Amino acid sequence: MIEWINEYVFGVGVPVALVAVGLFFSLRVGFCCLAHPVRMLRGMLAPTAGGTSPVRALTLALAGTLGVGNLVGVASAIYYGGPGAVFWMWASALVAMSLKYAEVVLAVAHRRADGAGGHRGGAMYYIVDCFSRLGLGGVGRALAAVFAALCVIDGISMGCVIQTNAIGGVFEGICGIPGIWTGLVLCVLTAILMLGGSARIMRATDILVPVMTGGFMLLSIAVLVLRADQIPRALQSIFASAFDFRTVLGGVGGFAIARALRYGTMRGLVSNEAGCGTAPIAHACANTDHPAKQGFWGIFEVFADTIVLCSMTALVILVSYDKVAVYGDNSIMMTVRAYTEVLGQGAGYFLCAAVLFFGFATVVCWGHYALEALSYLTKNKGVRLGFIILFSIGAAVGTLVAPTVLWGIADLAIGAMTLLNLGVLVLLQGEVRKWTLDYFKRS
Repeated sequence: MIEWINEYVFGVGVPVALVAVGLFFSLRVGFCCLAHPVRMLRGMLAPTAGGTSPVRALTLALAGTLGVGNLVGVASAIYYGGPGAVFWMWASALVAMSLKYAEVVLAVAHRRADGAGGHRGGAMYYIVDCFSRLGLGGVGRALAAVFAALCVIDGISMGCVIQTNAIGGVFEGICGIPGIWTGLVLCVLTAILMLGGSARIMRATDILVPVMTGGFMLLSIAVLVLRADQIPRALQSIFASAFDFRTVLGGVGGFAIARALRYGTMRGLVSNEAGCGTAPIAHACANTDHPAKQGFWGIFEVFADTIVLCSMTALVILVSYDKVAVYGDNSIMMTVRAYTEVLGQGAGYFLCAAVLFFGFATVVCWGHYALEALSYLTKNKGVRLGFIILFSIGAAVGTLVAPTVLWGIADLAIGAMTLLNLGVLVLLQGEVRKWTLDYFKRS
């Protein structure tokens, strides 16, 4: 039953809804933002006094969106959709930028004080406020509770077990380290960070995100410098085949995989981070005086993930595509081979480390999302502690067993979250536009 719903309901409904709502917000507010890049930049770089800085909130959100999907998703998009798929990944990212902007704006506008000088927020809170304005407070509270429960479920499944399964598989395959040892280490580290609360998690992502992105970019730049003569040919192949119908499907699908299917093999996870309502949980804690300012960081989040990192991965693959295409059925090995073909076998061990950084950052970020959703449902400290123990054990279990059943549960949860969140975004579209125009009038 779950597989049928995922394939025929969410498999069609979620992608269509994401594109439709994304295009709607692109026309409604997106182009307005992109038309004023200087004023956007000024708002992003405005100084803040105390609290969680907008950049720290961004690194937490990036920890959830960056991942091995930047390796797996791009390779699979190119293999199944041709080089032109990269062009449509870029186009899909532009749509996602508007979605991410809209939900971040609403998260900041509807956040609550946490009683300790900070803020907490997310889709749960603007769902409640949206329906309360319509005189349907009970419905809003029920839907917000459903969203929070789905977020907890998705945190354990896709955010933890499925992620650590990929980490364990890579370490065992490349380094020969048994999954049980990798699992024990991940279990302990996860528990330590989550018991320290949001502040400790954000300090960890402050380190993990720059390290993993900086290291991966340096490795990619090294490949592209050594194969600079092949870059014009790679770019030409992207634009030459961009309007083949097969590449359109491959590109849009590949973008979804690179955003939502951060780990694992080619499965039908038909959703992406923009639009599903999770990243706003991270952005809502930022100390900012205007929702649009943090919304601009949401746009940057999509830009950094897809336009920068995914594009680097794509070019690295394409400059050696004639030698790595034989690995098409194993996307992660295609990407690894593209780097080792130019830089030698040592690059493979570096990518193994990258999987650890990418994966663990995603685990702790989703742990934060799930804890915030759980806090919305209950303030009971015993329930919170029990969840942390369960989540940490899940990190260990994921390295030992194939999470086949959990994939279906994760697909179902994130599909339902996305459709619910998109519906509320449309209902609150006037407010998103109001905050956007307000910022540009002031600046």
